[in-house]
Amino acid sequence: MKPTHVVAIVAIAIAIGVLITSMGSVTEYVDFSVAQEMYAKGKDKDVHIVGTLPKEKSGKVVGMQYEPRLNPNLFIFEMIDNKGYREKIYYNDAKPQDFERSEQIVIVGSYNKDKKFIAKQILMKCPSKYEGEQKKI
Repeated sequence: MKPTHVVAIVAIAIAIGVLITSMGSVTEYVDFSVAQEMYAKGKDKDVHIVGTLPKEKSGKVVGMQYEPRLNPNLFIFEMIDNKGYREKIYYNDAKPQDFERSEQIVIVGSYNKDKKFIAKQILMKCPSKYEGEQKKI
């Protein structure tokens, strides 16, 4: 075999290995019930869950607990997934700025042995500052 063929085969093998390795770390978008089933089956991997914050009729967000004087690295809040299931979320970091203004929340994390959802990351979709503006002609 020519040396160029050997190099090409090795490069292809490395590329396939990288693809297979990265496939194991891909997280899925699920709802709370699927995440609970995954944990119950022993699949302890992080998932993405999309949802919104529960609000009163007045628009005030409810279900948040954050006391920075007691523990600045614990933020507990409630979230409603796209199927309407409401769950308490534990985030071991400070409360994100403008959290209450978020239109949509994506949390990345998993359930623990106490059946609590532990978020490792919070992604927020905030209202656009350009929303509602009209062009003046």
